[in-house]
Amino acid sequence: MAGLSLAIALLAVSAAIDDGPPATAVAEPPKAADGCTAPQPIEPGEVFVCAPKPQGYRIDPDLLEAERARRKGQPKRPERMADTNCASVGPMGCTGLGGGGIDVLGAAMVLGKMATKAVRGENVGEMFVTDRRPSEYELYKGAKRARQAKEAEAAAKAKAKAVGGRTAPGPGKDE
Repeated sequence: MAGLSLAIALLAVSAAIDDGPPATAVAEPPKAADGCTAPQPIEPGEVFVCAPKPQGYRIDPDLLEAERARRKGQPKRPERMADTNCASVGPMGCTGLGGGGIDVLGAAMVLGKMATKAVRGENVGEMFVTDRRPSEYELYKGAKRARQAKEAEAAAKAKAKAVGGRTAPGPGKDE
């Protein structure tokens, strides 16, 4: 039984070899429907792939808008002015300007507030945020919401126009 399958396989291989083009012949470059041709003759057994060129990379427009908003909201560099409030010469020096101690009462109040927030299950970490500007991700989400709202408004206007109805006047518009 195994000999019969082997014989059939050998016959199929020899038939395929006999039907192929001679090894010395060079095939002419294939042409695709869009006019794509191989730059040089192709040897038998080589594969030529013709694909349309990409039109560049598409960057998410919401990311671009968020990047613009981030750059627009960037603060100026801080001015580095010299601290001259302790530049006096004499026996008193810098006394009375706040000293160098720790405000124990203020620290206790902050710890009490932190414990209260933790017990209530609120976000304790937001107490340590000193810069209230939105993050890049929040800017991205805002730009995406704005784009989607604009697209939804345009679709609603197009739908209302297709139905033949009138759109409701917006705030401050008289008809």
